Amino acid sequence: GRLDSRLRLAPCGNVEPYLPPGARLWGRTRIGLRCIDGISRWNVSLPVTVNAYGNAWVIKGTVPSGTTLTEADVVEAEVNWAEETNPILRDPALWVGQVATRLLTTGQAVRQGMVKPAQVFQAGAQVRVVAQGAGFQVSSMAQALSVGVVGQVARVRLDSGKVSSGTVLDMRTVKIDL
Repeated sequence: GRLDSRLRLAPCGNVEPYLPPGARLWGRTRIGLRCIDGISRWNVSLPVTVNAYGNAWVIKGTVPSGTTLTEADVVEAEVNWAEETNPILRDPALWVGQVATRLLTTGQAVRQGMVKPAQVFQAGAQVRVVAQGAGFQVSSMAQALSVGVVGQVARVRLDSGKVSSGTVLDMRTVKIDL
């Protein structure tokens, strides 16, 4: 970047660069410059762009919102990781089988926030509940009271009528830790 051309700074024998509070050296950001040895002290902010290139998975066609992502939807390419603030999802296990949260277009690197876990069952569905404790495991059937999304918490009503919450493991299984 460049300093504002209208700015008139006094000569300085020692300019100290610093990172302003809350600033990150990633993408479009700012660094501070302050005069610590001069006729008059000054402090300015300089816009900078930090690029960080590396391989990532890139969308190779149009993927509509709500579509489940597969390996056929992407190609590996070198991209600027610092172009956006959301982290790159480098490991396919983090995005394969996930659902696009918005329209994804050709050339976009797969990043956090672009995908979310898929819903695997609706409220009212019959699911298997696995309850685990120290040294034992019990399973039974239950009715889902909320939608099931892999890795997230879902509420279920057991045959006894008791309502409990557990983590969705797959299309038909909810795990309750005791």
